[in-house]
Amino acid sequence: MSVHHIPESRIRTRHVVVMGVSGCGKSTVAKGVAEAMNLPFAEADRFHPEENVAKMAAGIPLNDDDRYPWLRDLSAWMATQAAQGQSTTMACSALKREYRDILRAGPPELCFIHLNGPMEVIAERMAARTDHFMPVSLLASQFEALQPLEPDEVGVVLDLRKTPEELIDEAATWLRDR
Repeated sequence: MSVHHIPESRIRTRHVVVMGVSGCGKSTVAKGVAEAMNLPFAEADRFHPEENVAKMAAGIPLNDDDRYPWLRDLSAWMATQAAQGQSTTMACSALKREYRDILRAGPPELCFIHLNGPMEVIAERMAARTDHFMPVSLLASQFEALQPLEPDEVGVVLDLRKTPEELIDEAATWLRDR
């Protein structure tokens, strides 16, 4: 019996980004999806350089010059994982189409799960959390920057007012059906 190894470039991987404004539940849902789909999880915020974190903690919105290197790093990380035959799940704001285009440039297959809902609901959640650098004061700037998924982007929009368990189930079902 002969064993054939699949070249790394032909290994099929799947990369999922759970996206939305700060406080929408990206990390919780992405971790749950990663567990449900048996995929590793990465928190995009952990890839931010210290300067970006300091700006946000001070209530200063990031500009595109701050974001582009960070997004390229995320894309490169997913591409590296894909080259090793490893799929990924990531929580990342991915607010603008151009940001998602940068992310898509890395891995061979990338889809988005957009957690969307009213700003008031998210502001209440953000005000209640104590373990995050993003202040509620930056939420309006995130909504201003948010560009919904376009028809040619692979993704699904879920209502963040549902429970995390419901969102995880819906996202995992959508991914399995793809």
